[in-house]
Formats: sequence, structure tokens, C-alpha cells
Amino acid sequence: MNVPPELPQDPLFAPASSRPVGRRHNIRVGTCSWTDPSLIKAKTFYPRGCSTAEKRLAFYASQFPVVEVDSSFFAMPQPQHAALWAERTPAGFQFNVKAFRLLTGHQTPPEVFPPDMKPWLPPLAARKKNYYYADLPPELQDELWRRFIAALAPLKAAGKLKAVHFQFAPWATSAPEWRAHVELCVERMAGHLLAVEFRNQSWLNEAQAERTLAWERELGVAHVVVDEPQGVGNFVRSVWALTNPQLAVVRLHGRNAETWNAKGLAASSERFNYEYRDEELQALAGQIESLAEEAFELQVLVNVNFEDQGIRAAQKLATLMRREV
Repeated sequence: MNVPPELPQDPLFAPASSRPVGRRHNIRVGTCSWTDPSLIKAKTFYPRGCSTAEKRLAFYASQFPVVEVDSSFFAMPQPQHAALWAERTPAGFQFNVKAFRLLTGHQTPPEVFPPDMKPWLPPLAARKKNYYYADLPPELQDELWRRFIAALAPLKAAGKLKAVHFQFAPWATSAPEWRAHVELCVERMAGHLLAVEFRNQSWLNEAQAERTLAWERELGVAHVVVDEPQGVGNFVRSVWALTNPQLAVVRLHGRNAETWNAKGLAASSERFNYEYRDEELQALAGQIESLAEEAFELQVLVNVNFEDQGIRAAQKLATLMRREV
């Protein structure tokens, strides 16, 4: 079991029963990237002259209190980058860092591995283009875990790492072998708070949801509530529940049913191209505030990333909940 660290003595961390109804100071709203090419190209969020990585992050952090690092899914993050993120953001700013793709069961092409590890990769079988976690020998698995945790260390030391986001592959079912892998991830990441997002419906269908939630509570991970197209392919139900009192996470992927399972899209921004309507955001705000009454802290992370759709949705949500961003 992943035992949560001791909670600080602060009004935010008072038991839920002792917090006034309607308190919103424990809700943070942000997006799942601050460097998405579609957002930068749109030229609607960053002011003129805000053209460097340092200036963009500083400006983003002046507008929102939390962000998810998405680039760490596609390539192993580096400690020096995390150190710069910590330096360029104000006190109290929070990062969630997405786990490297191989660790969450996703296919991983050879070119995204750290350069010095590539000579040690075992040869791929004929016609196979990607590696999966089980393809690597134990010593390489160990080294990837070591490097990933080392990359998080500067953020953790600065008190700016809130959670490590593990988004498991769509084919990661609730079968015993995948449950064992999730438990392995929790064990490997001891000392970190994990936010767990499932992409396979077997975890949260009506027959399995309560068992999954109870298991997540036992592991000490934060259940990720997803808003995504319902009834489309291998969709996951939106189950509004808390599994770790330290943190609730709500991740908004949009509701674009036409692109959710589409193949051959040029960029992820096409898949998550969705303009949340005001009435949809109003309904979500009510659900978010209800869940926030049970949690010490709640994050809302908007993952629609076509141009500035996510930015505007996050700003509207924060306004609906009477919070400044």
C-alpha cells in the first residue's frame, strides 16, 4: 500500500466535516500543457514578445496555479528541465508530471529512449516497430524507473510536484496481469502521490467500478475522473469518486465523438478539438464543487488542446466557481 505522507497543519487540510460548505479555495484549475504547438501558433494566449520557454511558463503561471507536464509521456524527462520549471514558477505553483509512456503499457518507439540506452535495447522481433514494458530486461526497466524518479526530484524538492499522472494504455484491462502492473507502478513510485487514469472500460463499468475504487483506495492513489465522449468505442465512464483524501483530479478531454477513436490524425490537438459549451461547463462546475467538498484539494486539468480551447475552458470554469486564475 502507498501510505500518503503526513498532511501539513493548514486550514486547507482540515477534515472535510469541519470545512465550511462551499469553500472553493481547495480547487485549482489549469491545463494539460503550456507549450502545445497549436496553442502557440494561435497567438491568442501568450502576449507579444512571450516567445521563449522561460517567458511562456512564467506567463502561464501568472494566469493559472497548476499545469500538467505532458511532454514527459513522449520522452523521458530530464532533471535539468524540472529544475528550470521550479525556478520559473512562483511559490505555491503545482506541477503534475505524466509518466513516461513505456511505464504505463504504451507502445514506445526506439527513437524516444534516452540516447545512451539505445545500444542496450534488445533487438525487435520481425515487423515489430515498438517496445513494450515486458520487452525490456529487468536491468533496463530498473534504469528507466531510476531516471524517471531522478527527473522528478527537483520539482519534489521545491515542493511543486503534486502528483505523478499514470495514464494507462487503452488495452490495459482490469485483468490480473494489468492489476499487478499498476501495483508495481505504485511500489516503484513509493514516496510520490500517483494520479491514476484508466482508458479501458473494464475498470469502471457498472459491474467493476466499486471494486476498482476500493482497490485504488487501498493503493493510496488519486482516482482521475474523466470527461470524455461516452458510448464511443472503448470509452471510460465518468465516475465521480474520491480514493485519496489528499487529492481529487478531474481531467477534461472534451466530447468530440467523431475524433475520439479516429486514426491517422496529424496531431493530438485534432483528437481533442472540442469547444465546451457554457451549459456543459456549468454542469461540470457543480460536480466539481461537490467532489471538492470531500477532498483536501481538487485539480481540474483541461486537456482539449486545439489552439486556445483549453485555456478558455479553464478560465470559464474558474469564473463559474468564483475563483481567480
